[in-house]
Amino acid sequence: MRSLLFVPGDSRKKLDKALTSGADVLLIDLEDSVSLEAKEEARQTTATFLKERSKGTDRPRLYVRVNGLTTGLIDADLDGVMPAAPDGIVLPKTMGGPDVSHLGAKLAVREAEFGLEDGITRILAIGTENAAGVFALGTFAGASHRLMAITWGGEDLSADLGAETNRDETGTYTDPYRIARSLTLLGAAAAGVDAVDSVFTNFRDMAGLETECRTARRDGFVAKMAIHPAQVPVINEAFTPSPDAIEQAQAVIDAFKANPGAGVVGVNGEMLDRPHLRRAERLLTRSAMDRGPK
Repeated sequence: MRSLLFVPGDSRKKLDKALTSGADVLLIDLEDSVSLEAKEEARQTTATFLKERSKGTDRPRLYVRVNGLTTGLIDADLDGVMPAAPDGIVLPKTMGGPDVSHLGAKLAVREAEFGLEDGITRILAIGTENAAGVFALGTFAGASHRLMAITWGGEDLSADLGAETNRDETGTYTDPYRIARSLTLLGAAAAGVDAVDSVFTNFRDMAGLETECRTARRDGFVAKMAIHPAQVPVINEAFTPSPDAIEQAQAVIDAFKANPGAGVVGVNGEMLDRPHLRRAERLLTRSAMDRGPK
């Protein structure tokens, strides 16, 4: 998983086009990009799309962003799309582990009702869309076996804070959003799940997107969300491990395998310990997933 592309759930044309984008995951949206009056139509369009496109492995993973737990809309969203067996659900405005557990219970009921395998539906939590969510980023560990990743969002957070903007004149996030981003990374690590970077809203600035992708990868994020298909190739390139990185990771794993009792090994002139081994194993796992069936 490298790229996650948002697609409005009320547009069959955009959904079909998104299949050719090269994105690893489509985030089919029933929330912000769909007006209140169009919610029911979007549920029906999304369910039909899922039923037609969810079979087979030569496709992106299909997640649905539902409306939040406090909106009064989430049960209708889940009733509408769960019979079509989405691969996962994106929970917006998540306020920590209890919200993930709450969603997990709702999914378990519907999996049983609609004859789906228990636990098959994964959860991607958006954890920073309000100040309360930022303070709850340390509570995801053990919330649900369904939780596969945590991401963050700076746009809703800026509205919650009453900020004029979330970036400075150079295009860099200002301090409140850098804090939210860093805490998301730490919260995901503490929960043992992937950290996914937020969207880059200027979809015409490919150089800025590339810079932000490489910074995110450097810090530990494994993927990035996109708002436009044109962003997907840049994101995929940035988050695909290079041949040199794969070779280095394999060398680290081989060195520890050859010295099973060692706490530290030497590789290419560097002394590396067990955290380097875990990093190498994660990199090779992600590389294999990117090459394999989606």
